Amino acid sequence: MERKNAVTMKGNPLTLVGPELKVGDSAPDFKVVDKILKEFTLNSFIGKVKLFSTTPSLDTPVCDAQVRRFNDEASKLSDKIVIVNISMDLPFAIARFCQAKNIDKVITLSDHRDASFGNAYGVLIKELRLLARSIFIVDLSNKIRYVEILKEVTNHPDYDKALKALSEVSK
Repeated sequence: MERKNAVTMKGNPLTLVGPELKVGDSAPDFKVVDKILKEFTLNSFIGKVKLFSTTPSLDTPVCDAQVRRFNDEASKLSDKIVIVNISMDLPFAIARFCQAKNIDKVITLSDHRDASFGNAYGVLIKELRLLARSIFIVDLSNKIRYVEILKEVTNHPDYDKALKALSEVSK
């Protein structure tokens, strides 16, 4: 499934591949890897409320700021909550980034192998093979409770709105 003109990058229209997930949908499974190539799926986070933050590339200013903001916020959250950033960055680049920026609370994962998360959550940018900037909050029963896919990929997400929703879902 393709959604033409679903997002833009610096005003240029782009196509998203995958379904347009909505609040109330079941969260689809996915297969991604961490910085040491350990595989993660949706079931890796059983028993946790999940905030999935997707970024095009950690080596860009907005993506850097997004991951650092969520890393700061993660230290204030209950251990029943997990914040996961997923990008198409190579695992080794993710490891370098996390070490350089002291990212130690957000779990940073790579979708570079199969674009599994991107395809399942409808945020794979066809023309660039990057993930559109988005936030999904998934509750304990793996229902999607919050979705923000930024129309303009270079914009920041609404951090406060997402964190408020995360607080509500985790009560």
